[in-house]
Amino acid sequence: MLSAKMEDYLKTVYELQRQGEGPVATSSIAETLDVTAPTATSMMETLEDRGLVEREKYKGVTLTREGETVALEVIRHHRLLETYLAEQLGYDWAEVHDEADRLEHHISEEFERRVADVLDDPKVDPHGDPIPTEALDPVEEDVGETLSNHAEGDRVVVQRVRDRDPEELAYLEDAGITPGTTLTVAEIAPIGMITVELTDGTEVSLPEHIGSAIRVDEVTDVEEAEPL
Repeated sequence: MLSAKMEDYLKTVYELQRQGEGPVATSSIAETLDVTAPTATSMMETLEDRGLVEREKYKGVTLTREGETVALEVIRHHRLLETYLAEQLGYDWAEVHDEADRLEHHISEEFERRVADVLDDPKVDPHGDPIPTEALDPVEEDVGETLSNHAEGDRVVVQRVRDRDPEELAYLEDAGITPGTTLTVAEIAPIGMITVELTDGTEVSLPEHIGSAIRVDEVTDVEEAEPL
């Protein structure tokens, strides 16, 4: 049986692996989990011994298929729990990440199935992150581009919002910017601020780091056209 700490490491490797190409550096794992490099290295050795990661000297680690399955299961638990907390228990979307982090290692497969049934097997969590299926197939994590990569005049719809910073999430919720919100990039200031306009005409100025936390898809002319 794996410990919660082992599962956290595997989830972290999975998430970092999806962000780049090739092996994940131990230093990146250590930084993400706020541990020392020797601590991360020691855990990678343990996970390698258990057949969950493969290590390349001076390069980093990659998950084995078994390690990826464990990571996907933890991620499925986490995102289902976030959705359940928000939809069934009235938690704010800025609160659910930390709560789900505490619970994700401790639910049974039966509990997971019942939560999925109650929620009608959702495809995404409250932040727009895709929920792995029960079969634990890999999911597309890097959908869309960040809002910061768009130009003035672009019309976009919010797909996902990074869930790690409660203050960012509270700021965006107060501004009315959540998954499904349509925005127009009104102005990009040289001082690192992005001003967007909502469909009701409200303008919101966002610091660039928050713009980088929002993934969007561009709205095409076809999508905007009235149905015949």
